[in-house]
Amino acid sequence: MRRECSSAMASRCRASICLLVFAVSLVASSFASESEEAPSKEFVLTLDHSNFTDTVAKHNFIVVEFYAPWCGHCKKLAPEYEKAASVLSSHDPPVALAQVDANDEKNKELASEFDIKGFPTIKILRNGGKNIQEYKGPRDAEGIVEYLKKQSGPASAEIKSVDDANALINGNKIIVVGIFPEFSGEKFENFTVLAEKLRSDYDFGHTLDAKLLPRGESSVAGPTVRLFKPFDELVVDFVDFDVDAIEKFVEESGVPIVTLFDNDPANHPFVIKFFNSPNAKAMLFMNLSSEVADPFKSKYREVAELYKGKGLSFLMGDIEASQGAFQYFGLKEEQVPLIIIQTNDGQKYLKSNLESDQISSWVKEYMEGNVPPYRKSEPIPEVNNEPVKVVVADSLQDMVFNSGKNVLLEFYAPWCGHCKKLAPILDEVAVSLQSDAEIVIAKIDATANDIPGDLFDVKGYPTLYFRSASGNLVVYDGDRTKEDIINFIQKNRDKTVQQQDEGKDEL
Repeated sequence: MRRECSSAMASRCRASICLLVFAVSLVASSFASESEEAPSKEFVLTLDHSNFTDTVAKHNFIVVEFYAPWCGHCKKLAPEYEKAASVLSSHDPPVALAQVDANDEKNKELASEFDIKGFPTIKILRNGGKNIQEYKGPRDAEGIVEYLKKQSGPASAEIKSVDDANALINGNKIIVVGIFPEFSGEKFENFTVLAEKLRSDYDFGHTLDAKLLPRGESSVAGPTVRLFKPFDELVVDFVDFDVDAIEKFVEESGVPIVTLFDNDPANHPFVIKFFNSPNAKAMLFMNLSSEVADPFKSKYREVAELYKGKGLSFLMGDIEASQGAFQYFGLKEEQVPLIIIQTNDGQKYLKSNLESDQISSWVKEYMEGNVPPYRKSEPIPEVNNEPVKVVVADSLQDMVFNSGKNVLLEFYAPWCGHCKKLAPILDEVAVSLQSDAEIVIAKIDATANDIPGDLFDVKGYPTLYFRSASGNLVVYDGDRTKEDIINFIQKNRDKTVQQQDEGKDEL
């Protein structure tokens, strides 16, 4: 059975990916803007399975958008992408922008090759496609142009003057600068390798004179990596030039002790980095402009500093900017101030109506394993007499695992068109089998209820699982017809229960 309503947000197999995509979706609106009419001439190249390889091979640098015609974000991006392509076609050298309809069946293999899990996804292909990087820039025409001009040039810019330094190092971004006595040797080569590897995430520069830089020691004893950032200590030096060591230093130093999530677009890149971290994630949500916010900020930062380097990252979110988070976690505004921790295996831990002096003790209890997990669930329905029964997270155990019945369970999303098409078919299946007390047809809103990821691999909607009365769990991957679904149930059901009941009737 095809699950066309699939998306990265639908995937629950890895909580860290879900959180990252959730974060991207929260901040993506800041990149979109109302667009003027796109230029009449089309500058974006249209690629497909037949011409992709040959076209990419001809370009040392080409940008490819993988899109779906039905995707709303793709439609918003289209005129901006076209305008950017128009401008970049006159760049020296020209920068080519292309697009692939990844929803087209003929291009599915191409989309799989590039690991396309959501739309739009933009890739930067270098050296005829030999090197592939994620596009991590803005989504407005001007921002796309500026970002790609930098990406198509050298990975690291030479700083020859104070003006060069001031142009590169501003207060809003992380900048990595290598200070060298000469631009040669193993350490300089390693810095160049790192700059090429991380150029889509950071801006790099290199200089012979530390005195040109706006912050930090003006004299250095030897080659030094200096990281400038708009938070915490503002500037940090590092002298180990092993490529992996520099990368670890940049990645760890590039995340604030406490990431701030509000409506300021300057903070959004750090929010995405927070959700991309391999650490467990602690998130405190409240009204950051309220009179009681200051003691929370102070206490929370103290705790974050205490647990730095211990596998737990910290974010503080303003309630106004965090509505998407509340929906994702199933939270309510009357619960704030609150702190929620999510681990990479999907477990969540919640403390509602938090007091500032409770932060330290509650996080300590969590770290010691003394906080019970929190589960997002819709309320258990008071009336559940429709042919297709409603299951929620809090009733999943009783209605599916402990019911002693054969249960077909649909995982759906309210917005999914294919789920809506399947709904009347499942109703017919349920009506046809309602005389059999040992069979239950049920559904669960997978966007509003936590799903046990170790039992159900829900990567798209609709996904159907069948659990027999004896506990055999299998995924349904057949056609979406009444006859096929019923045949599948009858083939996989545990008939022992039915036979026992029939024996009792004869007595």
